[in-house]
Amino acid sequence: MNKSKSKKNKQTSSIWGGRFKNDSSQIMKSINASIWFDKRLASHDIMLSKEHSNMLYKQEIISYRENNKIQKGLNQIKKEIIEEKFHFSDELEDIHMHIEARLIELIGDAGKKLHTARSRNDQVATSFKMWVKDELDSVLILIKNLQESLIVQAELHIDTILPGFTHLQPAQPISLAHHLLAYVEMLGRDKTRIEDAKKRLNKCPLGAAALAGTSFPIDRFYTAKALGFDGPMENSIDAVSDRDFVLEVLSNASIIMVHLSRLAEEIVIWASPGFNFITLPDSFSTGSSIMPQKRNPDAAELIRGKTGRVSSAFYNVSTMLKGLPLAYSKDMQEDKEPFFDAIDNLKICLSVAEGLIKEMIFNVSSMKKMAELGYIIATDIADFLVKECNVPFRDAHSITGKVVKYAEKNNLTLDRITLDQYKKIDKRITGNILTVITLKNSLESRNSYGATAPIMVKKAIKKAKSRWLK
Repeated sequence: MNKSKSKKNKQTSSIWGGRFKNDSSQIMKSINASIWFDKRLASHDIMLSKEHSNMLYKQEIISYRENNKIQKGLNQIKKEIIEEKFHFSDELEDIHMHIEARLIELIGDAGKKLHTARSRNDQVATSFKMWVKDELDSVLILIKNLQESLIVQAELHIDTILPGFTHLQPAQPISLAHHLLAYVEMLGRDKTRIEDAKKRLNKCPLGAAALAGTSFPIDRFYTAKALGFDGPMENSIDAVSDRDFVLEVLSNASIIMVHLSRLAEEIVIWASPGFNFITLPDSFSTGSSIMPQKRNPDAAELIRGKTGRVSSAFYNVSTMLKGLPLAYSKDMQEDKEPFFDAIDNLKICLSVAEGLIKEMIFNVSSMKKMAELGYIIATDIADFLVKECNVPFRDAHSITGKVVKYAEKNNLTLDRITLDQYKKIDKRITGNILTVITLKNSLESRNSYGATAPIMVKKAIKKAKSRWLK
C-alpha cells in the first residue's frame, strides 16, 4: 500500500467539525496517527460499516438510495485497498477516518450519514474484536497442524527408547512417542484456552457509540448477528472501554510461546553433539560465516527468543490499561501495536515449530546409548524389591542406592551385576531381578494410565487423534 500525503486525503477539519480553528501540528499528527499499523483492520471496518449502514436503512434512519450508495462506495474502497491503490496519510489518523473520508469523497453527502448512531470508540472496539476472532481461528489451525506433526512422529517412535530427564539428568527410560505426546497435550490446553477466550469476546460493542449509547432507534441485535457475534455487549460504557479480550488473548499467546520455547530448548539441546538425538533439516538450520562445520539451530533459538517479545506485549497492554478511568482514553490506541506484533510472531513460531518437527530426523541409536548410561533403571530395582520381595519402599530405595553405589565403584552397569553380588548387598533379592533390569522391560512395565509403556502410548495416540485432530 502506498504512503502518500495527497491533498485529497486532508479531511481533518471536516471530520472534526467546527470545534477547532487551527489544524494540529505535524508532530501532534505523528504521535496521534495509528494508520501505519491499524490499516490491517480495513476489511473488518468495511464489513462493520456495511452492516451498520444496512441497519440504519432497516430502521428507517437513512434511505434505500443512501444505503445503496454507501454499499457501493465501501465496495469501491475495499477494491482500492486490495489493489494497493488506496492512499494513506498521517493527516487522517486511523483506518476508520481514512475509509470515511474516502467514502465521502466518492459518494458525497450520503457518506456523511454513515457515522450516524456510532462513534469511533465502538467502531474501533468492534473492528478490533472481529480481527482478533479471525486471527484466533488461524492460530487454532496452526496449533492443530503442529499437534498433527507431533502425532505423526509419535506413531513412528512408539518403541523408541530415550532417557527421560529430571533436572536435565537421565532419570527413567521413556518412549520417544510418549515424550512428543506431552507437547500435544500442552498444545491441546492452549487450544481450549483460546476457544474459551473466543466465547467471552464474542459480544459486539457496536451501538454503544461514544460511551452512553444513542438516541437513534438502532437495532444492536441485528448488527451483532450480522457481524458474527452472539449478541451485543450489555453495558455501553464497558463496551467501549473493555480490552479484557486483548489481555486474555495475549496471556494465552504467552503460555503458548512458553510451550514452544520449551520444545525449542529441547531441540537445541538434542541437536548438540553431546546428545546427538536429532539431525536438523537444512531448511530450518543455518551455517556459520567462519566455521564451515556448523549447523546452527537458529529456528529453534528464534522461537525461544521471541517468547519474551510475546510475553512483554501482555505487560505492555496491562500497564497501559491499569490507570485508565472509564470509559475511553487515547492511551487505548497503544493496545494494537504490541498485540499485532505478538500475534504475528506467535503464528510464525507455530509454523516454524511444525516444520522443525515434521522434517527433523531422530537418531534412535544415540538415544538408546544415552539411556544405557546413568543407572536409569534403578527405580525398577526398587519397585521389584517392593513387589517381589515385600520390602517397604523406603527400605527398597535405600537398598537400590547401595546397588548404584556398588555399580559406580566397580564401573558396572546395573544389568552387569551378578545375582551373587546383588545378594551380598541384600540377601532378600531374588534371582528374578535379572529379568527386570533391562530398558525394554522397564519401558513396558510402566503401564499405568497415561504412562510410557508402548501399549499405553498406542492408546494415547488414538485418543489424541480423536481429541485434537478432528
